[in-house]
Amino acid sequence: MKRKILAAFAAAGALCVSAANPIDKSFPPERVMSLGSYYYPEQWPMEQWDRDLSLMADMGIDFTHFGEFAWGVLEPEDGKFDFEWLDKAVDIAAKKGLKVVLCTPSATPPVWLTKNNPDVLTRRDNGVRIEHGRRQHASWSSEKYRRYVARIVEELAKRYGNNPAVIGWQIDNEPGHYGLVDYSDNAQESFRRWLKEKYGTIENLNKTWGTNFWSEKYQNFDQILLPSAVQTIEKPNPHAMLDMNNFHADEVSGFVNMQADILHKNVSKDQWVTTNLIPMFNPIDVPRFDHLDFTTYTRYPVVGTSGIGGQGFRIGIPEDIGWPNATFRNGPGKAFGVMELQPGQVNWGEFNPQPLPGALRMWIYHIMGDGGRFVCNYRFRQPLTGSEQHHYGMVGPDGVTLEPGGHEFVRLSKEFDELARHYDKKARMPRELADRRSAILMDMNSVWETEFQPQTNQWNSHGHLKKYYNTLTAMGAPVDVISEREDFGQYPFLIVPAHQLVDSALVARWDKYARDGGNLVITVRTGLKDRNGKLWEAPFAAPIHDLAGIDSVYFDHMPGHIYGKVSFDGKDYDWNNWADVISPRKGTESWGVYADQFYAGKTAVTHRRHGKGTVTYIGVDTDNGALEADALRKLFAEAGVTADRLPYGIVRTWRDGGFNVVLNYTSDPYDYALPAGAKVLVGEATLPPAGVLVYKL
Repeated sequence: MKRKILAAFAAAGALCVSAANPIDKSFPPERVMSLGSYYYPEQWPMEQWDRDLSLMADMGIDFTHFGEFAWGVLEPEDGKFDFEWLDKAVDIAAKKGLKVVLCTPSATPPVWLTKNNPDVLTRRDNGVRIEHGRRQHASWSSEKYRRYVARIVEELAKRYGNNPAVIGWQIDNEPGHYGLVDYSDNAQESFRRWLKEKYGTIENLNKTWGTNFWSEKYQNFDQILLPSAVQTIEKPNPHAMLDMNNFHADEVSGFVNMQADILHKNVSKDQWVTTNLIPMFNPIDVPRFDHLDFTTYTRYPVVGTSGIGGQGFRIGIPEDIGWPNATFRNGPGKAFGVMELQPGQVNWGEFNPQPLPGALRMWIYHIMGDGGRFVCNYRFRQPLTGSEQHHYGMVGPDGVTLEPGGHEFVRLSKEFDELARHYDKKARMPRELADRRSAILMDMNSVWETEFQPQTNQWNSHGHLKKYYNTLTAMGAPVDVISEREDFGQYPFLIVPAHQLVDSALVARWDKYARDGGNLVITVRTGLKDRNGKLWEAPFAAPIHDLAGIDSVYFDHMPGHIYGKVSFDGKDYDWNNWADVISPRKGTESWGVYADQFYAGKTAVTHRRHGKGTVTYIGVDTDNGALEADALRKLFAEAGVTADRLPYGIVRTWRDGGFNVVLNYTSDPYDYALPAGAKVLVGEATLPPAGVLVYKL
């Protein structure tokens, strides 16, 4: 039976977690943060296991992680299992004082399985079958494959489900096929079954997909194929694409949830079940993984992309850690950890720089500051063979010499031991922070729909969402990224960015939220279509007109080299991505107006009182986010809520136990103004690049 974590905020905004929470038993809140490391006993000589796991324990690492790629060793022949080597590895870890996370190996089917059953493999849309090798090459839609997976998961669960050294289970590894869309026969047949269940009749599907357009009409479900750009002259039907994205999201979450059900049936109630997901990566929709006890994520912040300042490429950007923190702590269970974090230089980026000394430590403090319970680095030993030879570990190729990440883990272990001494279970989030608590509502259907039909090549759904996240964190607001499943009413501010697909029930919830005293912010594109991606047979965005207090809206775009102007509170702002031109009703304030183009003087930003709360409509998407930031600051001021003015790259967060955490993602030192009476526990008020400051009040 699925175990749930019960969470509620006290009046001052502190998170109170039930003692029944299985993660508490493995990673108590008062421990502050636990550290783990991936180890692959099957990849190293058995005589080295004792030495390696001893070194791991001596470094202050709390737990290790076995087995997600070991299916071929665990089941070398069909139905013949070999667990003796894993028994020994778990036993050695336990003797060293290391807890163990075991994994289901469904990401890497053995060669005998795929060669004897080639029909379980995925296919590209050009018909090429993905053969044995590497990982994630079997189809979630194959019932035969699911039976093989279920068998080994049950065998593992029965053998280790009551082993006191095993604290939990990770299902698969980064499920998602790494961007490949499965067009195998299994997926095609499963898609047709999924459509039959959704629509009931082919007539309903034809009506929803608008198949009279271009004579696409279907006579029966058997004629339907998964939409593919390779198989159509132009882009496929957008409604079919939306259904396909939903189908694959259901397939991968169903594949993981199936394994979770087997584990929960067979393992101790003290062992938790999770998986590690890649944030914002199709077809992942975190709330659908709802048979898990909690969710974790994978993150590699330094892989040859830009950062802030000259050394930013060695540090990463704050939203690469902060955004998934805010998302995954609101997934199943309300608690989270990071199951796979970059330990140093990697081998697969655009280019692979050495992280700045201290960057790994800072990332882990960011996770800790946002409420994460643990971090597991990938991996302990740098491999000598295979596809990741240049991927750093905690120790180098000789198996004993600590790499830079290993030294940082040793330091972190000592620092967290010291911080645990200062944990205050009675601490509550300061009122000034609790008053700023904000939620960003994210709907993957709207993301998929707008990305497929962007209307302008400057549209970026993820960039639009993260722009509001960065603005709020710069204001010192605690931010959660939530789904429609959550209770909006627990947040003083609810931001709804580009929520294009709506229905009357959702709009009614927004209306109630504002009437009850919440401050609702809606942005461009919101409410343009129904849940199936159909425009309303009504004026644009008709469902939100009454809510926003407007009579009409239409949108405009500019070429990439031409900018329009918006005037807001006496300042002009450039835009050229997206602009909603709004006609407000009497009683709705015009906070911003267009300063040029043929609609000069028309409204760009509106604000109105609504019941006990407010509704603000920010109708512009700008490059630098300055207009959006000033609109949110004005909203906070109107609500009587204070806000910080932190520069981009400086992060301040608050952690249960009473810890204030400040981080510097920039390439320059930053002087932080410590409040009067602050007690510094880690670092100094002048933070170097990748610096960390922890203090209590």
